[in-house]
Amino acid sequence: MPELPEVETTRRGLLPHVEGKLIKAAVVRSRALRLPVPRNLARTLAGSTVRNIGRRGKYLLFDCGHGTLIIHLGMSGRLWLVNATVQPQRHDHFDLVMASGKIMRLRDPRRFGLIVWQRGDALAHPLLRDIGPEPLEADFDGAWLYRNTRKRSGAIKNVLMDSHLVAGIGNIYANETLFSAGIHPGTQAQRIGLARYQVLADEIRATLTRAIAAGGSSLRDYVGSDGQAGNFQKNFKVYDRAGAACFRCAAPLRMLRQGQRSTFYCARCQK
Repeated sequence: MPELPEVETTRRGLLPHVEGKLIKAAVVRSRALRLPVPRNLARTLAGSTVRNIGRRGKYLLFDCGHGTLIIHLGMSGRLWLVNATVQPQRHDHFDLVMASGKIMRLRDPRRFGLIVWQRGDALAHPLLRDIGPEPLEADFDGAWLYRNTRKRSGAIKNVLMDSHLVAGIGNIYANETLFSAGIHPGTQAQRIGLARYQVLADEIRATLTRAIAAGGSSLRDYVGSDGQAGNFQKNFKVYDRAGAACFRCAAPLRMLRQGQRSTFYCARCQK
């Protein structure tokens, strides 16, 4: 699933081609995504100007003045730019046709993504209003994590992936940041002290920043808005490396299942 770095990379790639640009038309080829695409969306968008492209967690927000187009990439979605001559393929469910001739195209083989329209305050939408702080912004730090985990008995890795606590941290980056911070993924969140949470918050910020600079991680379907794969997977320290030697201590890395997700860690380096 595209996580925060992949979504942010997509946002930044779209900006010069979509932000401030006129929408000529919208093409909906299939409404059957995670939520049905609004029936009148094409009519709503035609003639609008995209004033800004924002992001909240893993959601992209296209501010059109009279409302906001909210897009989530789901498990396998990709959102990229093509020329008008590029014919849509089987899983290309939505096009935003710009007056410039560029097309922003959504491909989603599994159909777990979504496209919704919100009038008024976009952040008041039920999908967005309860999301926690953005990990790259100033209001997120170790003190926030410490205060908001005092009654959380769940494993810290699962807690980090709860978007109500912090926005956008998925499985890949939860694995990587916990390794960098030296925290075992199974440790109860409420048993971690303030000092360790301060280290963890710093590592979350650093890891996400490096991943964005690398264009995100491409494991299966993800490509950026330019159609190019990300490169951060080349820098993984633990994710998908079960049995390989730890880069710190050379012990074999381990894997366990948490919340139906694979967790990778070093039993020596993470306590």
